[in-house]
Amino acid sequence: LTPERGGGEGGPRRGSCMEAGRPLGMAVKDPTIVERTNLLNMAKLSIKGLIESALSFGRTLDSDYPPLQQFFVVMEHCLKHGLKVKKSFLSFNKTIWGPLEIVEKLCPEAEEIAASVRDLPGLKTPLGRARAWLRLALMQKKMADYLRCLIIHRDLLSEFYEYHALMMEEEGAVIVGLLVGLNVIDANLCVKGEDLDSLVGVIDFSMYLKSEEEDLASEERNGQIAAILDQKNYIEELNRQLNGTISSLHARVDSLEKSNTKLIEELAIAKNNIIKLQEENHQLRNENTLILRKAQHHLEATKVDVDAELQTYKHSRQGLDEMYNEARRQLREEAQLRQDVENELMVQVSMKQEIELAMKLLEKDIHEKQDTLIGLREQLEEVKAINIEMYRKLQSSEDSMKEKNMIIDRLEEKTSQITATMKQLEERLQKSEKAHQAALKEEKKFKQESLSKSESLQKKISQKEDQLAELETDLKIEKEWRQAVQEDLQKERESVAQLMTETQQINGLKNEFLKLQDENNQMKKICHEQEEALQDLANKLSESKLKIEVIKEANKALQGQVWLKDKEASHCKLCEKEFSLSRRKHHCRNCGEIFCNSCSDNELPLPSSPKPVRVCDTCHALLLQRCSSHLS
Repeated sequence: LTPERGGGEGGPRRGSCMEAGRPLGMAVKDPTIVERTNLLNMAKLSIKGLIESALSFGRTLDSDYPPLQQFFVVMEHCLKHGLKVKKSFLSFNKTIWGPLEIVEKLCPEAEEIAASVRDLPGLKTPLGRARAWLRLALMQKKMADYLRCLIIHRDLLSEFYEYHALMMEEEGAVIVGLLVGLNVIDANLCVKGEDLDSLVGVIDFSMYLKSEEEDLASEERNGQIAAILDQKNYIEELNRQLNGTISSLHARVDSLEKSNTKLIEELAIAKNNIIKLQEENHQLRNENTLILRKAQHHLEATKVDVDAELQTYKHSRQGLDEMYNEARRQLREEAQLRQDVENELMVQVSMKQEIELAMKLLEKDIHEKQDTLIGLREQLEEVKAINIEMYRKLQSSEDSMKEKNMIIDRLEEKTSQITATMKQLEERLQKSEKAHQAALKEEKKFKQESLSKSESLQKKISQKEDQLAELETDLKIEKEWRQAVQEDLQKERESVAQLMTETQQINGLKNEFLKLQDENNQMKKICHEQEEALQDLANKLSESKLKIEVIKEANKALQGQVWLKDKEASHCKLCEKEFSLSRRKHHCRNCGEIFCNSCSDNELPLPSSPKPVRVCDTCHALLLQRCSSHLS
């Protein structure tokens, strides 16, 4: 590549003769420029031959492929041109690993290559590392990008290269531009098994010397290759545009997902508010049930009081029976005191008249108190009317809550529809990605097939553009759906605010209801006290009446009670059925007559006996009437 420089005596003479034999118009060229042009031409030939042979070969290239080996040798010579010699203590160091190592700092994508080169166990010299780096960059299809980064930063290259080096001049940029065409080649190189430290880089010019026919065939191939490369570049640009649109669609989908999550959060907040309102409604219902239970408990308590009064009446009657027995004994023992008793009866009759006058006065008081009770009942009816209005309002609020639940269900259905559309969009995106992968596969096939398949690829690209347009229209429709959902959410918020105001009104009515309940309880207490006073008076009157009637019944029992004998009765007095072994005779303890079991199957306490005794049906009815009149 460089002109030979002669030594000794013959050298200058030969040079002077040559200079004398040249024409005057030809100027002497700089040897470094000649070296750069030679290296550039060799790089062109090696890259061109490698691309042609690789396309005709039609497979991935191995490390034993001769044009590929020659390409690496030419690149090694190009990178070695103009390297500065670094002097060390033992020897001179002149390797291309130094500038290639800078690529790791300039381009972060080259960090993987540099790390894998450093980790290779068989490499010991910097030259072997540089050769391994070139092979890995070619397999990665980024050799042109990495060397372009080096050429752009020439201030860093000045530390390793002279000013007239190939990488510092325009020829380096031309070689980097030629390296872009190597992206067509697929290479599978095994770097671990090769001995890259001891390889000898010798250029074989026999591969690039061709005949005229081969030149014509190579020109045709060059035209075809240029057309294929143009079509490949066009397809790569379309793929880049498609990747850009897909990334923008992904961004839109992400934004839609974020807005969807926001809408879901707002729906959750609305549901929480509705749950709170339902809880408040449930609390109001529980309070109403508590009020009803309290009323029932009050009624039960009154029933218990009535039962207790009946029991006290029974006990008092037993005591009176005992008194009657004692009086009967006294009558038997002291018949002489009968006249005194009759006198006392006359006195009691006069007392009875006085008591009747007192009863009339008490009846007047009772009428007045009944009027007050009527007024209190009217107030209670008004309170009941207020309670009914409150219940109706609660029912209306429950109806509104049901309507709002229906609205929320519709919104949830709309959200489910939106999620379904989102899933459909994702499926379409996956289909587009699968179509994109299919397009890449077809592109690989297109490298091996003829030019006729380019039109079908263009048709597929147009179909993909139509699919992208359909996706954009679907996204617009989805945005309109989102806007409609947001409007529905705003309406729901307004309805929730109205519900809050209604709950506040219900709380106010509840407070008024509680106040009315307190007033009603106070009135009930007053009525209860007055009723207790009346009951005390009535008890005293009933006790006096009972004493009088007991004395009268005792007198009647002493005078007119006749106990029939069993022999005197052959038929029942009521049903007039004949007595037999199955139908036995039974005495009534009140009248003394004989009856069958069905006509005397009753038991009541009598003045003669405190315990319940058998009584006939007629006496049972009479005694019950007397008891009811006494109680009233």
